[in-house]
Amino acid sequence: MKFNVSTNLQYDVGPISTLVLNIHALRTLHQTVLNESLIIDPYLKAEEITSVNSESRFARIEVTEAASLHIAYSATVDNCYKTVDGTNKQEAPVAHLDSAVLPYLYPSRYCQSDKLYRLANNLFGQYQNPFEKVMAITDWIYQRVEYLSGSTNSQTSAFDTVTEQAGVCRDFAHLGIALCRASTIPARYFTGYSYKLNPPDFHACFEAYLGGEWVLFDATKLVPLNGLVKIATGRDAADTAIANLFGNINCKYIQVDCQLAEGESFEPLYYQPDNLQFIYYM
Repeated sequence: MKFNVSTNLQYDVGPISTLVLNIHALRTLHQTVLNESLIIDPYLKAEEITSVNSESRFARIEVTEAASLHIAYSATVDNCYKTVDGTNKQEAPVAHLDSAVLPYLYPSRYCQSDKLYRLANNLFGQYQNPFEKVMAITDWIYQRVEYLSGSTNSQTSAFDTVTEQAGVCRDFAHLGIALCRASTIPARYFTGYSYKLNPPDFHACFEAYLGGEWVLFDATKLVPLNGLVKIATGRDAADTAIANLFGNINCKYIQVDCQLAEGESFEPLYYQPDNLQFIYYM
């Protein structure tokens, strides 16, 4: 499935500043960047950096003189996914998990799973099938947490979202991750471009490690699960921020878009409660 994605950013930047942007589509075994362009006006050199675990691609831009900076990124991306039947799956014992997966069981800055163990056990402890358990977690968040723009900020954590019962996609993802980890299911944050998100923006959801694969879930239910282009994954939003700004920098404008490439057809996929078919990006 091919998508055209783009981002336009406008910053007022003071002298001796640095921007570290995380807006590039990720290159993986399952997501191919067919072509891409990064334009910075006025021209500045952008250094591309790949994170240690290849979970993000960063563009580092150093600014020596004050400027009004316009940054335009665009790409055509081909990604693919596979459906998997979760009907008879069993939860993987922690003793058998790969070492690369273990960090996604631990509490993190925004996902305090250690504070939510009792809640997770009371609500979801009766589920033996891990796929059903994560589905129950996403449904509970969808039903109990109101999607409310502007209701949270960069300090809001999963624990805050439980008590406030309101948030945006970032908060829904953090709560899903925290409840999965509290249920001994590894989970990680997913940020990306999203087809059919209204209004268009970057979108956050999460992946749970089930049956040896990272399976995608979206507790907001705002977008089709097969319409996502991955930018980054990490323990939580602290690892996957779209922009880290160092110096006197003010964001003036953000525009995000994701469209089907020419000639592509699309049938949206959402999970159904009576069908344990899940998808992961191959």
